[in-house]
Amino acid sequence: MVRDADGVRIDGPAAVLRSVQERTAAVIRLLVVSSVGLALVVVPGIARGRVALLGTLVAVALGYAVVLGVAELRGRRLLAPWLATSIDAVLALVACGLTGGAHSAMVAILPLVVIAGAVRGGAVVGRLGALAVGAGLTAAALVGSDPGVAVVDRWLAGVWWTGYLVAAAVLVGMLLRVLERQYEEAAESRARARAEHEAFLEERDLRSRLLAAQQARLDGVRVVLHEFRTPVASLTALSADLAAGRLTGPARETATRLLAEHAAHLRDMLDGLADVAVQEGSPLGRVRERVVPLAELAGAVLDAAGVEPQRRVAHVEPADATVRCDPQRLRRVLTNLVENAARHSGEAPVELDLRHADGRLVAEVRDRGPGLPPGQEGVVTAKGVALGERRGTAGLGLWIVEALVTAMDGELRLLPRDGGGLVAHLELPLPRA
Repeated sequence: MVRDADGVRIDGPAAVLRSVQERTAAVIRLLVVSSVGLALVVVPGIARGRVALLGTLVAVALGYAVVLGVAELRGRRLLAPWLATSIDAVLALVACGLTGGAHSAMVAILPLVVIAGAVRGGAVVGRLGALAVGAGLTAAALVGSDPGVAVVDRWLAGVWWTGYLVAAAVLVGMLLRVLERQYEEAAESRARARAEHEAFLEERDLRSRLLAAQQARLDGVRVVLHEFRTPVASLTALSADLAAGRLTGPARETATRLLAEHAAHLRDMLDGLADVAVQEGSPLGRVRERVVPLAELAGAVLDAAGVEPQRRVAHVEPADATVRCDPQRLRRVLTNLVENAARHSGEAPVELDLRHADGRLVAEVRDRGPGLPPGQEGVVTAKGVALGERRGTAGLGLWIVEALVTAMDGELRLLPRDGGGLVAHLELPLPRA
């Protein structure tokens, strides 16, 4: 867990990386202050006669470093990163002024401060910070150098170190840009790999479902063909007997009744075969018109498409509108469009809008999916063409929808949606209920 300066919890990879950076900075800060204190103990002469003053500065800096380090270990941030870097710079510059100015060994601390500022604030902030630290060092050189050092030498030392500090900030900025570019490329590569993997899984799942559906259709055809044998054989025998005049009286009446029953049975099985034909490419089939309430149709479509209640938005205008249509065909079209929208919308809601006016039914299915790439609006409903690129579908759903809509003299348009997503706009001419 990581918290910012106000104690607010921050989660995610960026927070983890920031925590690692700040903890590393805290450890380095503690080591630098400790090294200065050790140097003061071993070589008191570095204080230029200001041992007490430098010792006080080291003690204050050590306490400051310990407090920040403990806070970082506990997941709390007492100071903003830029403020901590500024305090580090001020303490280092004061140490330079107390230990010889232009010739102070503490100048070696300043590149660390500049690097920390560039890492935390970026290339521009790092360069500006390097200039500010260089100016502070020049002032420390002018004020804190030994009396025997010429003023020109003090200026030269300040300018010399300022140039190298800026160069260090520039180099850090370049390295940061390289690392950011590599990170972005790696993230894009992972995203592409994840998308391709998801597309592969979706395609495999769809292929499995298509194969299962095809097998189910073939099994259904086999059953129907098997069932044809009995009525066809009976029809053949009865018609032959009737044609030959071998049946009279009650037997003839029974044969006539059986002929009617077998004909009705064959008609029902042909209706079933017509439905199979629709799935196999023919948009024709038996039309079964009846009056259908649009509100009831909307609910049935959303249920059939498997859209969860919390993800569905249905609107019917007028609320009590009814239409005369073939509900089986219309429901198949709308269910296919809603299923397609739900598959590409993720967790976003799927909207179904049904309007009946002037003898026409206008239906819109709206989603928040990836939409259509440019140039695919006119070809996406062709057989075998998938929606978008690498969507993991076989391109059958919208082709079947287009075939059924054409058979009903309707029009289907796929339009981009404002804010992202797709709108499937369907118009059908229907007689008034």
